[in-house]
Amino acid sequence: MSRRLAIHPVSPQARLVDQAVSALRAGQLLAYPTDSGYAFGFALDARTALDRVARLRQLDTRHNFTLACRDLKQIGQYARVDDAAFRLMRAHLPGAYTFILPASALVPKRIATEKRRSIGVRVPDHRVAQSLIAALGEPILSSSLLLPGQDLHGMEVDELAELLESQVDVFVDGGACGVHPTTVVSLLDQPWKVLRVGSGVVDWE
Repeated sequence: MSRRLAIHPVSPQARLVDQAVSALRAGQLLAYPTDSGYAFGFALDARTALDRVARLRQLDTRHNFTLACRDLKQIGQYARVDDAAFRLMRAHLPGAYTFILPASALVPKRIATEKRRSIGVRVPDHRVAQSLIAALGEPILSSSLLLPGQDLHGMEVDELAELLESQVDVFVDGGACGVHPTTVVSLLDQPWKVLRVGSGVVDWE
């Protein structure tokens, strides 16, 4: 039976944030709000939740999961960032961007892509997401709410709960949030490659 936690989008209640973080630490799968819509979220060591998302989304080993981080300093712990990448991210984060970078040794092998050990990173511009990350003390491993043949971006918690009640353990209700996905940019090679155009403006090409 899934749970629902209504967390205020401007002044997140510490008691409810702690409940959501306890669920993450217990290996549970969350749907939580970001500035680019709701996302699947789970802890780095939550192997079962990772497998559930991979099955739900029918993902292969080339898929880049995303670490929702608190800031650039935390990104630097989990990904290898050169000077040019740092300057680009500093100019665009927090915000609706996901950057693909080489994963550091802190990223479990089962999470980084097999061929190049890469990982997605982002800093969501949403107070509930930031509160969860801060309380957890590490990034939230995240994945877009995209199912085969279904784009759930823009849906609110009532609709998501109806569709995903049997798949998600906790719905973190932060009210209406972004309706468009992030812009995804690979920084693995030069020139940088835009893999998906979303709500983040591509203004560096």
